[in-house]
Amino acid sequence: MTDILANNAQTSLVIVDTGCANITSVSCAIERLGCRVQISSDAATIQSADKVIIPGVGTAAQAMSNIQAKKLLSVLQNLTQPTLGICLGMQLMTDYSAEGEVACLGLIPGQVLPLQAQGLRLPHMGWNTLTKTIEHPLLQGLTAEDYVYFVHSFAVAPSEFMLASCDYGSRFAAIIGKGNYLGMQFHPERSSAVGRKLLQNFIALRASDVAAR
Repeated sequence: MTDILANNAQTSLVIVDTGCANITSVSCAIERLGCRVQISSDAATIQSADKVIIPGVGTAAQAMSNIQAKKLLSVLQNLTQPTLGICLGMQLMTDYSAEGEVACLGLIPGQVLPLQAQGLRLPHMGWNTLTKTIEHPLLQGLTAEDYVYFVHSFAVAPSEFMLASCDYGSRFAAIIGKGNYLGMQFHPERSSAVGRKLLQNFIALRASDVAAR
């Protein structure tokens, strides 16, 4: 663990200030892993980071409005370093969200639709398991017995860009990825040891690990 923290200390990570909630909890989780963390909406700061996280709790329409107001749309669409969207941040990476009928960042093809819970309580709130659909460095060490923490009523529909799925009344994309852009529907910062493992996997990613995917 000491070696991991020492390696992480060499990594600069920026959490994009989208004006949404949940930024502080994500920042604290990353700090505990030893990374140098900044929360910023400055284009140059975001572009120069080794890793970028797009967090978010709230609505897609408000988040996209905030991103446009901060003049971050083209900045986020042209990042080349590993970039992770968390919860709403993952949904913003897709083409479109039915939550407010809004165009999103268009980083990973897909649509965000109401979660078809088939009578189960909404929002989907609590612990659930994941099923890998493809091998990927982000998922290293993840098993079918690992639980992560969800809070959401909308979900990304399954597609070829789904790295792991989850079932809650119906199957939805829990982790997605295309090239350097990756997303997690659940909250790794609230998912105990499993969440720490996944965040550590993200921090350890090299651009070459994801460039061809």
